[in-house]
Amino acid sequence: MTRVATLAEIAREAGVSTPTVSKVLNGRADVAPSTRERVEELLHEHGYQRRRSSSPSPLLELVFHELESAWAMEVIRGVENVVREEGLSVVLSESSGRLSPGQSWMDGVLARRPTGVVLVLSGLDKAQQAQLTSRDIPFVVMDPAGDPGQEVPAVGTTNWNGGLAATRHLLDLGHRRIAVIAGPLRMMCSRARVDGYRAALDAASVAVDPALIREGDFHHEAGYREGLALLRLPDPPTAIYTGNDLQALGLYKAAGELGLRIPDDLSVVGFDDLPVALWACPPLTTVRQPLTEMAEVATRMVIDIARGNQPSALRVDLATTLVERSSTAPPPSTVHP
Repeated sequence: MTRVATLAEIAREAGVSTPTVSKVLNGRADVAPSTRERVEELLHEHGYQRRRSSSPSPLLELVFHELESAWAMEVIRGVENVVREEGLSVVLSESSGRLSPGQSWMDGVLARRPTGVVLVLSGLDKAQQAQLTSRDIPFVVMDPAGDPGQEVPAVGTTNWNGGLAATRHLLDLGHRRIAVIAGPLRMMCSRARVDGYRAALDAASVAVDPALIREGDFHHEAGYREGLALLRLPDPPTAIYTGNDLQALGLYKAAGELGLRIPDDLSVVGFDDLPVALWACPPLTTVRQPLTEMAEVATRMVIDIARGNQPSALRVDLATTLVERSSTAPPPSTVHP
């Protein structure tokens, strides 16, 4: 039988004290990230078996990149649909726009020891993943901002197909000057939606004009700001596809200020299909991503993992669907200045 290294031996190899190794084992926050990562690697390399922690709390930790808007409410609704059946409560956190939550959040999670963690448009760095794993706290990423890694369970949607469908719809109506107001391009979902847009134009032999590709931030203000800039171009677009519905609503305001009518003068397609899309004036044509269903799948997945059941697939992508309403029409014969 192979002898397992002692904590003192691991400490010596890592160049730290034995109490530091003990802190890493217990998930303590007062250890430098580089030290924690080195110790975690050695613990794994030597096959050190931690003592199983006590039973988890009946909590599910839900972490948002930004906690606001109807978008977040759709996700919360999906999580609540599942935890209600499971007798769990939800703890909401926000990473304040960062792609990974901070150490203070990690300290709170380790103290609460929830049944599992679902991260939305966010993620964990390697050290944070190791901390949760060391305390038997499973985690799943929903709509990951970046590549979560092949070993991390993740639930997403077919963003590329959504961008393709939105742009193809506008092409089929006869538009050729089609612009896009993307979300933050550091996020994987935003890049995929723009790539779908590019692919649709390429398939239709329509050249991509870099001046018609603008980066937003998923908020109304970006749709308004970038919409004004696009519509004031010497050769403005006749249609604009936005990376989410909130930017589309900001674009509505920009078009109105310039005296343009939707869809007579400008066609608009959003992404998400939030409830507000139906009540926009005119009702917004948009790409539906099934946010509530995505949240339900992610929540069930993390609860299954907590029960010792490994998911059949670590990556699940639910389908997007184009929802046609009244904000799109063939291009005008004469574009207003």
